Amino acid sequence: MIKAILIINNHGKPRLTKFYELNGDETKQQEAIREIFKLLAKRGEHMCNFLEGDRQWGKDTKIVYRQYATLYFVFWVDSSESELGILDLIQVFVETLDNCFENVCELDIIFNMEKVHYILDEIVMGGMVLETEMPSILKSYNEQVELVKSENRLQAGLDNVLTKIKKR
Repeated sequence: MIKAILIINNHGKPRLTKFYELNGDETKQQEAIREIFKLLAKRGEHMCNFLEGDRQWGKDTKIVYRQYATLYFVFWVDSSESELGILDLIQVFVETLDNCFENVCELDIIFNMEKVHYILDEIVMGGMVLETEMPSILKSYNEQVELVKSENRLQAGLDNVLTKIKKR
């Protein structure tokens, strides 16, 4: 099971945090983020992308991460998850973000947080992997974008009608 998904920049600032465990305990969440970043920042770029859990995160846990430019994509998982499977899931997540934001960067994540969370929720929900096929994720995302556009057009039409009524 996936315990948490984090996107952290190379200065240690979390840009996305999604905890499936430690819910509601923000102090422990912040401590975990700091500890994970400290470990990742020390690692060389040619080291493996897996860290075995210890007393901090639990004996049967591991950290699987991948660094893209200035961002670390981190999955905190239990021992039942395959490291290579999680690396593939990170790749799917990043490629999907790239498709949606045309070469995703840190600012895309900061200013489009709701869209990033929507994409992530299409891939993982409640710590369980739902979807790994990028075309299916993109289809769902594009349907959501069209639904929002349609809702905005409807709202604009209603606002226009209300304005005309008030002028009478």
